[in-house]
Amino acid sequence: MAIDARACETFVGSLGADAPVVYLVDAPEFPHGVAELAAGRRVTLVGVPIANWDDALTPWPAPGLREGDAGFGGGGPATVGELLGEVVPGVEARASLSPTKRAICGYSLGGLFALYAMLVGVGAGGDAGGGVSARASLGACACVSGSLWYEGWVDWLRGQAAEGRGRMAYLSLGSKERRWGPPAVRRVQECMEESAELLRGWGFEVDLRMGPGNHLQHQAERLGLALDVLEEFLLR
Repeated sequence: MAIDARACETFVGSLGADAPVVYLVDAPEFPHGVAELAAGRRVTLVGVPIANWDDALTPWPAPGLREGDAGFGGGGPATVGELLGEVVPGVEARASLSPTKRAICGYSLGGLFALYAMLVGVGAGGDAGGGVSARASLGACACVSGSLWYEGWVDWLRGQAAEGRGRMAYLSLGSKERRWGPPAVRRVQECMEESAELLRGWGFEVDLRMGPGNHLQHQAERLGLALDVLEEFLLR
């Protein structure tokens, strides 16, 4: 299991139990400060700690970025099934939540996973690892500095035809990220821009924004802005 549901933190928004819920994919070893990000929000924010990011958040296996690096495990389909089929219903039942709308947000590989999870949840890519509940579908995602450079991502996306009407994808990137990291990672802006065009073609509302800094800078600010945009969309 990639997700310890007992470790999920729930911060109910000011609109109460019926408010939309945003699930923030988090890393136990590098937490994003969910309590701070939740402060003052109308929607409910749930922090979802994911163990073994390189394995649990990637949509299929791929080699490491540098010679000698461990490869990526490709456990994303199973993680989507676990999240939407078990964790989301369990979290909402324990907190007595009854949202009509849900979204997902993540940074880096978490951003890649957020976009993948929303697409799989609306029918792209076939099987999501089992147990995806229709009541746990995701109407929006925030892919913040998302790892859309991932090997095979754009090719996979070109082969999909997801139903995007009424759904939104927020994509953001630092202006220096295309000059940061290994050569494969430097393709991130190109891959994100192509992803945005494909999503628009399927009817998704797409908000693509560039901000300052490289991949390791301005993380809290980028996540905060992403949550602002998701909240605005979910409360329309």
